[in-house]
Amino acid sequence: MNSPVHDFNNERIERIANNGKNEDLLAAAKSFNTESNKTFYSYNFSWMGRPIIQYPQDMVAMQEIIWDIKPDLIIETGIAHGGSLIFYASILELVGKGRVLGIDIDIREHNRKEIEVHPMYKRIKMIQGSSVSPEVLEQVKVEAKGCNTILVCLDSNHTHEHVLQELNLYAPLVTPDSYVVVFDTIVEHLPDDYLSGRKRPWGVGNNPHTSIISFLEKNDSFVVDSAIDNKLLISVAPGGYLRRVK
Repeated sequence: MNSPVHDFNNERIERIANNGKNEDLLAAAKSFNTESNKTFYSYNFSWMGRPIIQYPQDMVAMQEIIWDIKPDLIIETGIAHGGSLIFYASILELVGKGRVLGIDIDIREHNRKEIEVHPMYKRIKMIQGSSVSPEVLEQVKVEAKGCNTILVCLDSNHTHEHVLQELNLYAPLVTPDSYVVVFDTIVEHLPDDYLSGRKRPWGVGNNPHTSIISFLEKNDSFVVDSAIDNKLLISVAPGGYLRRVK
């Protein structure tokens, strides 16, 4: 006889799977994703006092992943205001173990100061430099040595070439049953003018989504976790939650 917990979990799995077949729901989500990105919706939120520049839905997904796999190390490329670093560190604080390593080519001094005085900084280390440079990668490998479970988040330069480089360099550090999460794959699904004239070196056909396609064509150790996409519906990382399966 199944327990109520077992039944609830099975109902949720079925409901999430059905989301992926619900055309009205998918259309509503697509509309919201498009219009909200036009208004810089992700810039509206903070975590423990620091701007996080993420969608709340993705934050919940990351919390679920971190609580489930309990990583010893979370590596994030792209720091900005540091909200994501603080967020990951705070979940690890609740887990009771783990460190966060943030990498950015330009850690602005005012952001560095705010991160370093935050209570969660005790679980954070930052490296300034290009995430794809040999020097930075060697520092990352030193930090990763001896870690049993490693989670990687890619959220820096969003061009196809850069993200593909990051995937090739950092995905091998991800441990089985953990994830490399590639943010801003949503760019492929947005109109080229969604930034209202603000220029970016990425766009449709040149973005994290296209890099994932190229990466998966030559790498069968990872699969897209479509259950996360069906669960969230609203996300800046559709198709970007890559689980290591071997």
